[in-house]
Amino acid sequence: MNRYPLWKYITIAVALLLGLVYTLPNFFGESPAVQLSSAKATIKVDARAQTRVEEALKAAGITHDGIQLDTVGVKVRLTSTDIQLKAKDVLEKTFNPNPADPQYVVALNLLTASPNWLTSLHALPMYLGLDLRGGVHFLLQVDMKGALTKKLDSTSADLRTVMRDKNISAHRHARQEHPPRRHQS
Repeated sequence: MNRYPLWKYITIAVALLLGLVYTLPNFFGESPAVQLSSAKATIKVDARAQTRVEEALKAAGITHDGIQLDTVGVKVRLTSTDIQLKAKDVLEKTFNPNPADPQYVVALNLLTASPNWLTSLHALPMYLGLDLRGGVHFLLQVDMKGALTKKLDSTSADLRTVMRDKNISAHRHARQEHPPRRHQS
């Protein structure tokens, strides 16, 4: 005996199927990539930049798993992190001959390794924040001279406030202890 109408079972089955399809990208993981984007608003990253990326990587003997152009820039999918670092160096030298005035930003990136049919459905993996990926390591140093100067400034300001509240004047007490001398002629 079925207590619920058929349409409710179909709705639940479709919801479960959609949930499964949209969670699949999380199981494929990510692959290393290099991203080229513009460092200045006057420079556009277009198909010519994509062609230059392909030529530079080919000249350096670096193989890739695909190059794509999107609204952010050119992304190159690579097979390993070692190749990723080599590709970054090659693209830095090609697109930024003058390191003092970079025209482009070449950044290390991770792209989803999902198949194209999943990506075309806009099924993307859930991106974890730095706290869930393993975090970031920071090394901080304290500027002791600056810290002591700020502490002394704070203490002197506090002393002035207390003295003002108690109507104590440093100049008045100094004059009473050492009255001015008069010269006799």
